[in-house]
Amino acid sequence: MSDDGTVQISSDIIRLGQFLKLAGLAESGAHARELLEDGVVSVNGEPEARRGRQLRRGDRVELDLADRVVHALVG
Repeated sequence: MSDDGTVQISSDIIRLGQFLKLAGLAESGAHARELLEDGVVSVNGEPEARRGRQLRRGDRVELDLADRVVHALVG
């Protein structure tokens, strides 16, 4: 992830579960699923619970964790 929170992807589309791992927001696929089930993930300001949600460049992913809010931008 770059200093501005942008995570570069190699194709035009990436699935949310894969992106969470690539961005370092989830340690594994199981962890990504837990985050989504807990309702802490939003995409472009809208709550999201689908691991297979397709993301495109410019989408903003945010995690509202107990102690902080983290975000990453698909680049």
